[in-house]
Amino acid sequence: MAVIDEIPSIMEKFKIDTPLRLAHFLAQCAHESGNFKATIESLNYGAKGLLATFPKYFNAETAALYERKAEKIANIVYANRMGNNNIGDGWKYKGRGYIQLTGKSGYAAFDKVVPEDILANPDLVASKYPLLSAAWFWNSRDLNSIADRGATDLTVTQITKKVNGGTIGLPDRIAKFKLFNSLIS
Repeated sequence: MAVIDEIPSIMEKFKIDTPLRLAHFLAQCAHESGNFKATIESLNYGAKGLLATFPKYFNAETAALYERKAEKIANIVYANRMGNNNIGDGWKYKGRGYIQLTGKSGYAAFDKVVPEDILANPDLVASKYPLLSAAWFWNSRDLNSIADRGATDLTVTQITKKVNGGTIGLPDRIAKFKLFNSLIS
């Protein structure tokens, strides 16, 4: 099913029901998923990428050892947080969906929204529920209330921090918001 076909149901279910809310939502989804192409987080980082993205977990020596080892990278950066507490949970519950649902606790919470067992089948987030999981995440962080603040770069920045935990990709997110806002408004 195409993203466009799913929008009416998620708009209604999660109250992403104004042009402003939808523009903010779609901009974040588009950035996080490489324009709705990627539904699984790529952790295929080189050493430079590891140092730039995960400086808390890698130094020059360890980055060189772990570069291009996606499963090992996931198990390091997502270990013992976000509900991950078993060896391999980082990889099993890596980011999926259009807003990259990450961590066992996020998957467990989203599991309550769908009939399938998401904890046992996390790939369903990527294959069957990429937009629904993104809308659920959006709702769980009360991002509509931030989106309602307006069509400013500051608003995009505030939403980005809730989605990403920082401001990675902010210029692209702002550009995408402006594009969607111009198309929807």
